[in-house]
Amino acid sequence: MNVCVYCASSTRIDPVHVELAAEVGTRIARRGHTLVSGGGSVSCMGAVARAARAGGARTIGIIPTVLDAMEVTDTDSDELIVTATMRERKGLMDDRADGFLALPGGLGTLEELLEIWVARVLGLHAKPVVVLDPTGVLAPLRVLVDSLVAGGFVRPAARDTVHWAGDVDEALDLLEAGASGSTTAVAPPSPTAAEIVEGE
Repeated sequence: MNVCVYCASSTRIDPVHVELAAEVGTRIARRGHTLVSGGGSVSCMGAVARAARAGGARTIGIIPTVLDAMEVTDTDSDELIVTATMRERKGLMDDRADGFLALPGGLGTLEELLEIWVARVLGLHAKPVVVLDPTGVLAPLRVLVDSLVAGGFVRPAARDTVHWAGDVDEALDLLEAGASGSTTAVAPPSPTAAEIVEGE
């Protein structure tokens, strides 16, 4: 399968997160998958791509011209696509992926995760979405979503379309199960029009 990984590009983060990204790349390769990434060469984004290629995986990097101009592009990608805009970049990443894995990251990672999460809830795709957060960086997001469910702003089924994992193998197992259709939580009942409006 093509695994799209959302992760940090900041060089100021704790190296443990870069090591996690490298482990993800290694395990993606070991399982025979292809990596789809944001096409960056720095921090976690670069680490996951380099480790995937080192293990023999094919890598697809998709980066917008504004970032390509900053010379942070993963030019070693087996397939490198430079897009005109960030929106085009995200659309291509979505299209090329069979599943989505979010690692701890910043605002860009959160944006990508939430957008693909909402798209799954609205039935715009049926691909699995998994958050890998062994250090608890994204735990406040999980608490926030639970509070939104408790307040009636989010349906429990919408919350449960995303799986949370504590280690790399668990995360990839969930992605593979979701892609094969064997994980029922990845396919909640379609919301009614009223529920969609409420969920927004």
